[in-house]
Amino acid sequence: MAKYDYDMVVIGSGPAGQRAAIQAAKLGKRVALAERKSVVGGICINTGTIPSKTLREAVLYLTGYRQHDVYGASYTVKQHITFEDLLFRTDHVINHEIDVIRHQLQRNQVEVHSAEASFVDPHTVHLAAIDDNGDRALTAAHIVIAVGTAPTHDANVPIDSQRIFLSDDILRLDRLPRTLIVVGAGVIGLEYASIFSALGVRVTLIDARPRLLDFVDNEIIDTLAYHLRQQRVTLRLGETVTAIEPFEDERGPEVRIKLASGKQIVAEKALYSIGRTGATATLNLDAAGLTADSRGRLKVNPDYQTEVPHIYAVGDVIGFPSLASTSMEQGRLAAAHAFNVKAESAPGLFPYGIYTIPEISMVGKTEETLTDEGVPYEVGKAQYREIARGQILGDSTGLLKLIFHLDTHKLLGVHIIGEGATELVHIGQAVMAFEGTIDYFVKTVFNYPTLAECYKTAAFDGINRLGA
Repeated sequence: MAKYDYDMVVIGSGPAGQRAAIQAAKLGKRVALAERKSVVGGICINTGTIPSKTLREAVLYLTGYRQHDVYGASYTVKQHITFEDLLFRTDHVINHEIDVIRHQLQRNQVEVHSAEASFVDPHTVHLAAIDDNGDRALTAAHIVIAVGTAPTHDANVPIDSQRIFLSDDILRLDRLPRTLIVVGAGVIGLEYASIFSALGVRVTLIDARPRLLDFVDNEIIDTLAYHLRQQRVTLRLGETVTAIEPFEDERGPEVRIKLASGKQIVAEKALYSIGRTGATATLNLDAAGLTADSRGRLKVNPDYQTEVPHIYAVGDVIGFPSLASTSMEQGRLAAAHAFNVKAESAPGLFPYGIYTIPEISMVGKTEETLTDEGVPYEVGKAQYREIARGQILGDSTGLLKLIFHLDTHKLLGVHIIGEGATELVHIGQAVMAFEGTIDYFVKTVFNYPTLAECYKTAAFDGINRLGA
């Protein structure tokens, strides 16, 4: 049997890479992890998930957004909010999370290399050091690719990271604009459009697709669109961008965007967010016998093996759903499979969290999917305004929706928009995991006043729709 320097080498220290490395280490394996940035955590901690969610929380607090239903739209914690105000909280959280991850890797004896990795052959990785430790080559019995993604960038778009910027540039902006164009209404584009609009920025959101987020329940996404319009967001759906050009007038530097329909939109800044591409360009995949698709992503089997069986790929680099939570689970499962350790998961019950304002969360199937599959179902709904806790929180427009089988009452899906949606969804997820019915919610007593009561109200609503 061939001898290798390590049992596993992991490339990338984002959520997927962390979990793969730590799972392998807990199995007593020799593990090395390569991270091309000077700090661990990947895009998730440094420029993506954690910064955007912390930025969102800072916006909600400083603008007094959650209190507007009670004290009026003019209520605010701080009169003039600057970008420095937002970054103060964000920097604190990022630094703390980096320290937590570094400590986890240390105590599990994962050897961390600050270096850019590339393949020499299917079992050998060259590390180009970014510190003073020098280049080296590592051999491993198993390799996990967890390099994540980078914003997709059209070479014809003049990105300058200030006037026209990508999502990874958000933390480097010099100031808050008065007006903003967001090109691309995916999850990232929607999140930032709602965050900036909550700050009072006039936002125009452009997307070539006729509908927002087609994997989300229609009623939920229609509710989000309504909220965005209430926040003075202009939605330009079904529109194709033909040109993005910076220019200057008497007001200073601005951006003009031309659409195929002939429309022109002008704003101070533009966020270019048309998706993300797998960060595989520098890996020298050919040397490992691997090929990425046109978006830099790698194809894997259900065990996260690539076409080269001892090389695994996990996280955003393998595509949808590209969530930190699912990436963590993929990393754990890949490491367990590599060392023949039984590990189970329930991919059909992975929850989705979309941190727009208001936030959205879902688990299970949508009405549209069940209709296409010919599954008989009914729905039960609870409006936050019906729940005392909704009034206390100042959220009178939230909605929780249960979808259940018409005959068996088995819970098939939970869809929520409103305050605490990403926390609240886990109650329904647990019931679905045990193949429960909505009758569980009818029989269960929830604390009062809580948003969890929405489940009971929605269950009664569903039962009443059956005429029972």
